[in-house]
Amino acid sequence: MIKIQKKDFNSEEEINKIKNLHSNVGAVTSFIGYVREENDYKKVRSINLEVYKEMAYKQFEKIISKANLNWKLVDSLIIHRYGKLNVNSKIVLVACFSSHRKDSFESCNFIMDYLKKDAPFWKNEFYNNKNEWLTNSN
Repeated sequence: MIKIQKKDFNSEEEINKIKNLHSNVGAVTSFIGYVREENDYKKVRSINLEVYKEMAYKQFEKIISKANLNWKLVDSLIIHRYGKLNVNSKIVLVACFSSHRKDSFESCNFIMDYLKKDAPFWKNEFYNNKNEWLTNSN
């Protein structure tokens, strides 16, 4: 499942919605990314994430398909927020559901690496007196 949204989410509820659909899930690996208060020795006040939604959905579907080719997944979940996010706000949730832990661990890491480097999101970071557009990284 893919969700691209402004509103916050409850990680446990979102994971349980999918887990409850599948009785063959033996492992769930999840990653939650938050807005941190410091980046490159600068105090962050907030970030603004912009997204090209149609492209993001297509790219997320492709990365999930690649993960499914490499690992035995029962299901997967990506929730990515956009808009203005304050420090300590959740940005992203990736959860991978499989019968065995190795598949869920490795696929979750694979999907998150893609999101960090190649997802069509643009981050504008706000500090006390200025803001700065950031480039995607690892």
